[in-house]
Amino acid sequence: MSSTDGDDAAIAWFGGRLATGLLDVTSDLSALDGSGFWAVVLGFEGEIVCARFGDVRNQGLPPSPWPGVPRGSWTSSMSQDDYVAGAARIREGIAAGDYYQVNLCRVLSAPLPVGADLLGLAGLLAVGNPAPYAGVVRVPSHDLMLATASPELFLGRDGSVVESRPIKGTATTPDGLTDKDRAENVMIVDLVRNDLGVVALPGSVHVPALCAVEEYPGLVHLVSTVRATLRPDAGWPELVAATFPPGSVTGAPKSSALRALGELEPVPRGPYCGAVGWVDADRRTAQLAVGIRTFWTRDGRLHLGTGAAVTWGSDPAGEWDETELKARRLLSVAEGMT
Repeated sequence: MSSTDGDDAAIAWFGGRLATGLLDVTSDLSALDGSGFWAVVLGFEGEIVCARFGDVRNQGLPPSPWPGVPRGSWTSSMSQDDYVAGAARIREGIAAGDYYQVNLCRVLSAPLPVGADLLGLAGLLAVGNPAPYAGVVRVPSHDLMLATASPELFLGRDGSVVESRPIKGTATTPDGLTDKDRAENVMIVDLVRNDLGVVALPGSVHVPALCAVEEYPGLVHLVSTVRATLRPDAGWPELVAATFPPGSVTGAPKSSALRALGELEPVPRGPYCGAVGWVDADRRTAQLAVGIRTFWTRDGRLHLGTGAAVTWGSDPAGEWDETELKARRLLSVAEGMT
């Protein structure tokens, strides 16, 4: 556990619950099997921040101003040409049998306005891009400030029952969803089933919903549900080890996809495509979302990731367009255009 003296500005907010009174911060996931209410951020590259709060109450998001980030101030970690070339290389790897899906991502960044607080941005997201797993985590002692409007559940937990709801397949309308989108989804459902099977009771892994269409602001997604019952000896360290990083934002097979991403993506993803949410250890409940549609700060800059799944059926230029589509509304919100 690390000291949190003077970290009075630390807060977390998820699902109408505001957590204040920071007690401690740890990178030890076994603490989540203990007691207390925890805000959890798992970085894609393995960084772990678990922050335990002493005061948790039902309360709306605290209001805060947001100065806005001009659309023209954002830069991308990959140019359009580089991204399209990367997607083409992935298709070559698919043809060679190295993998059959890789989620290629890029990170956008812009100068963080002086005095900007992501609480204000979260308030704009709640209006302009509402999401079922929206949240804020601010732990200044660990240089962590994050606001998410994630629509995707990585791990939900109620006692020994655990659930994942991977999203694969994106379009502007349901009519725009294709066979390629459905193939993406089924591939990842199979991967998630295998991941959960490592820590689940034999025979308990099942799929209550496959390729359900869900609508979000400006987008529709295909969403599936995978559910399982954990073995009694499987705690949070074992569950995360079996399932992280999320299959929907890596690819399949996961190990091969991660090797490809290490070669193709020029900057770390950080919290993007990791996991963010809360764990109530006393009640043995949790919601950890996939860290998509997520803004975070680092080194005086504001960051936002966007990506798309590349399969053999992909048009590389079309995958770039999908990354643009996913970022468009969020950039408008950050500009103050809700």
